[in-house]
Amino acid sequence: MTALDRTPADLLRSALASDPARPFVTYYDDATGERVELSVATFANWVAKTANLIQGELSLSAGDRLALHVPAHWQSAVWLVAASSTGLLVDVAGDPAGADLVVTGPDALEAARACTGERVALSLRPLGVRFPVTPEGFLDYAVEVPSQGDRFAPFVPVDPEEPALVVAGEELTSTQLVERAQGDAERLGVGPGERILSGLGFAGWAGLAAGLYAPLAVGASVVLCRNLDRGALERRVADERVTVSAV
Repeated sequence: MTALDRTPADLLRSALASDPARPFVTYYDDATGERVELSVATFANWVAKTANLIQGELSLSAGDRLALHVPAHWQSAVWLVAASSTGLLVDVAGDPAGADLVVTGPDALEAARACTGERVALSLRPLGVRFPVTPEGFLDYAVEVPSQGDRFAPFVPVDPEEPALVVAGEELTSTQLVERAQGDAERLGVGPGERILSGLGFAGWAGLAAGLYAPLAVGASVVLCRNLDRGALERRVADERVTVSAV
């Protein structure tokens, strides 16, 4: 990161300029056997496409509220940074009825219908494929995002002092989020080039920090595990050259 990085989107731009080819997110789902590895460049491309979907297709802008109902997953990480790129306030597991946009996985579709604004559903199937049948009242992320542009520029610059994240009832600006992520990276012992394995969910700050924000803040990478099989943990740590674990 640089001294000018005050939002997660800034951190990603610095990572992209520094070493675009290095792995950033390696995702496992031990319930399905899925493994997906995204380099910084690939992750940034997904973020740009998603940000263009938010700003162009959905016509949302800075200050609008996103209720995020997706578990720890590489696609939820993409949405968190794309929201930072556009200035949306992400309310993790927030009330869909009070949101301008709800983004949900398949397990929370019914609750998400309370949103009277835009609704986007993620199948969370291996390789990010589409739903067999698009849920009624929702856009299927896997259908909508591929056609979006590979580069993103916000219509209005994002203000790092505006609220960016609400998690477990606590609200953080982008600046506060970045500062806390740096502090947590130090606390966890994560530095540049290291690999942290996280089996924590995204419902609380600890999981968001270990699974996304801390490695993003310091130029590290994350092995993000959903439905973690603890019996396979030792082997995974060795196979993925993990240096720090948060399980």
